[in-house]
Amino acid sequence: MSHSTEIDSKHAWDGGQSPFRLSYGKIMMWFFLVSDALTFGGLLCAYGFFRHKYAADWPKAEDVFTHFPFVEQHIPLAYVGLMTFILIMSSVTMVLAVEAGHRKDKKKVIIWMFWTIVGGATFVLSQAWEWYHFIVGTEHGAVGSVWDPEVGKYVTQTIYGANMTINEYAVAVPQFANCFFFITGFHGFHVFSGVVINFIIFLNVINNTYEKRGHYEMVEKVGLYWHFVDLVWVFVFTFFYLL
Repeated sequence: MSHSTEIDSKHAWDGGQSPFRLSYGKIMMWFFLVSDALTFGGLLCAYGFFRHKYAADWPKAEDVFTHFPFVEQHIPLAYVGLMTFILIMSSVTMVLAVEAGHRKDKKKVIIWMFWTIVGGATFVLSQAWEWYHFIVGTEHGAVGSVWDPEVGKYVTQTIYGANMTINEYAVAVPQFANCFFFITGFHGFHVFSGVVINFIIFLNVINNTYEKRGHYEMVEKVGLYWHFVDLVWVFVFTFFYLL
């Protein structure tokens, strides 16, 4: 025997009720995150296409990203692994900040927001360091053909580092550097934006903005964005560095 729920026809179409009891700000944040996820999905699909098309010439990440600060010997993927750990830990501190906000514990929100900002800023600076070494390249470089507009033909020379047209890591595949710059750069921009936004929210917490409102929902909304940025990096790290 089935049971049906009685619906009050008088109030069924009154409106005024937020879907899933979410605020307008949270709903808009979810809309933004879904659309942004589609953008990153498209970039990773494009990366997969190039990786498959040029599989024979595509370099291995562990042969390219081997440097580590203040260490002379090559350690494959060690630094990018450390960067990943730092970003994931910043997501943990953000969870703690949101939880403290639910309890209206201003002091703990300040502490955990501070460490989230430190983690995000450290990741951005680390990525800038990674980009620098990727652009400068290795000491030995790689021999390849480069178009010389003065003579109107390709000439053989030693290539150092990478730019948007050629790179020493995959001389025959400029798309390797293009994918690196665009995908990691786009994600890095998101992290940088998140650090700026988190800092603004951090200052608002200090200035009692959310104490006066009676809730810390804004901390939760920026927390959604920050967790999204961390999750996207997990996919970027997996696709670009591990596979």
